[in-house]
Amino acid sequence: MLHFESALSVTAVTEVAKISLPTAYGHFDATAFEAASGCFYLALVKGSVGGPDPVLVRLHSECLTGDTLNSLRCDCGEQLRLSFRAISAEGRGVVVYILGQEGRGIGLLNKLRAYAEQERGADTVEANVRLGLPVDARRYDEVAHLLAHMGIGSVRLLTNNPSKVSALQEAGAVVVAVESLLTSPHLRNAAYLRTKGEAMGHRGLDGSPSRNGHLSPPDLPLLLGSRPPPADRPKVIVKYAQTLDGRIATRSGDSKWISGESERRLSHALRGACDAVMVGMGTVVTDDPRLTVRMVSGVSPMRVVLDSCLRIPDGANVLADEAPTLIFTTPAAPAERRRELMRRGVGVRVVDRAPEGVSLRQVLDELCRSGVESLLVEGGGRVITSLLRAGLVDRMVVALAPTILGEGTAAVGDLGTESVLQGIALEDRYSAAVGDDLVVAGDIARP
Repeated sequence: MLHFESALSVTAVTEVAKISLPTAYGHFDATAFEAASGCFYLALVKGSVGGPDPVLVRLHSECLTGDTLNSLRCDCGEQLRLSFRAISAEGRGVVVYILGQEGRGIGLLNKLRAYAEQERGADTVEANVRLGLPVDARRYDEVAHLLAHMGIGSVRLLTNNPSKVSALQEAGAVVVAVESLLTSPHLRNAAYLRTKGEAMGHRGLDGSPSRNGHLSPPDLPLLLGSRPPPADRPKVIVKYAQTLDGRIATRSGDSKWISGESERRLSHALRGACDAVMVGMGTVVTDDPRLTVRMVSGVSPMRVVLDSCLRIPDGANVLADEAPTLIFTTPAAPAERRRELMRRGVGVRVVDRAPEGVSLRQVLDELCRSGVESLLVEGGGRVITSLLRAGLVDRMVVALAPTILGEGTAAVGDLGTESVLQGIALEDRYSAAVGDDLVVAGDIARP
C-alpha cells in the first residue's frame, strides 16, 4: 500500500494488478490501483516514463456511453482514441483511465438523469444544477500521487479542460505543457461542446485545429446551419466541389482533385458531423470512395449507397469494415446478391423503383425510422438533381475551386427551371475561404 500526503487529503492507494496489454495502438503495461476514495485507476504505460523529460499524459474519466457504446452526445470516446494514437506515435506516455468519475464525477445513473434534463432543453451545466448535482465533482490528488509513484516528474497534459490542469497542479504535479485534443464536432454534440467552451472554459471547441493539425475554420455549425430536421425525414445536406464554370469532373470523368487539401479536410469534417453520408451507384463505380472520416478527428458516419440492381463490386471501398454500410435497392435486384451482401454484414433495404432508380422518399423514410437525423449527400449529379427536383434538400454546401475546365460533368442537371425567378434561392447563407477555395452554404428557401 502506498501512502501519500497532499494539501487535500491523506490518500491511500493500493496496487492491485499489473499486466501486459496488447492493443490496437501497440503494447502497453497496465497497472490497476484501488484508492480509499472508492475510485479505481488503470495506468496504461507505453515505453519508459521515468527520468527528467516531461511525459505525455492523458487523465481520462470513464465514460461508458462514449468510450464503450460510441455515443455521439459527447466526444469522450474520440478523445480517448486520440490520446492512444498520440502516445503510440510518440512511443512514450501514460493514459490514466479513472473509474468512478462517470459524468464528471456524478455517476452513471445521475448522468442518465442529466441526459433526460438535456432532452427537456437544459444544457450540460444546467442539467446538473436542476438535479442539485455538482457541475464537476472530480478530484485529481490521487492521480498526482500515482504519477509520482511511477517516477514521472513532469507532464505534458492531453486535455481541453483548464480546471483539470489547475487541479493537478494544486495536487503537486508539474504540468509543463498542455496539448489540446480537439475533435471535429457532430451535429448531435455541437451544443454540448459549445457549452463546455462557454460555461466551463474548455479550450478550442469551435472547429479549430486538432492536435494533429486537422481542421481550420470555417465554423462547422455555421456551415451546417441551424434549421432543424423535418419531422418525417432526416435533414438533407448536399455537398460537392465544383470549378468556377460549374464542373465536378472533366469530360473524361476525372475529378481528383477539384478542390484543394484544406477543402477536402473540411469535407471529412462534414462527414464526421452527420449521422450518414449518401452517394449513388455511379459515384461508387467512378470514384470508389471510402466515405469515412480520415483527415480530421471524428467518427465515420453510416455509409448509404443507392443501387437499384445491386451492381456494387465486391471490392468497393464502401464495403470495407471501416464503417457500417446500408444499400438501398429495388425488387429488381437478385435475391441471392442481397443475401451475399448481408452475410458480409452489409445492410440491404428494398424500396420501390422510381424514375431516378430508387424511391428517394422511401429511402429517407427508412433512414428516419432508423434514427438518422442528418444526411450528407456527396453525389453524384443524378442523385443531387433528383433530390432538388423533389424538394428534399434542406441545405447546400458548395466549394468553388479557382479552376475552369470547359466541357465536363455538371453537379446539377435539369430542374425544369424556365426563368431566373424560378431558380432555387438560398437563405441563412454563410461563406468562407478555405485554402484556395471558397465555400458557400445556405438553406433552401421554403415558400
